Amino acid sequence: MIVEERCYLLRMPWGPQEYLALYEAEGLAVQRDTLGRLLGYFHTEVGGLNSMVHLWGYDSFEDRMRRRAALAADPRWQSYLTRIRPMIESMSNRLLVPTSFSPIR
Repeated sequence: MIVEERCYLLRMPWGPQEYLALYEAEGLAVQRDTLGRLLGYFHTEVGGLNSMVHLWGYDSFEDRMRRRAALAADPRWQSYLTRIRPMIESMSNRLLVPTSFSPIR
């Protein structure tokens, strides 16, 4: 298993409430249908504010590549992206490999 950590810094004047309302209404179902294993979705409360972090689990790098390609090809996702992209200042992602003793494996 691998875990993808995706981090977004939101532009001002948008904050987590506006972003999450749009994501919950339009983006979440599409991602769940295609990506499958949502491990967690978070916003910062202390430290650098207006940050979103989400974690997705995949069976392998190839599984991730296949699922991300399917998501990118979905017209519902493309429509959602046109609305959400203006809210995002920057994005980063990392692929993480759980240790043998990690509760997420």
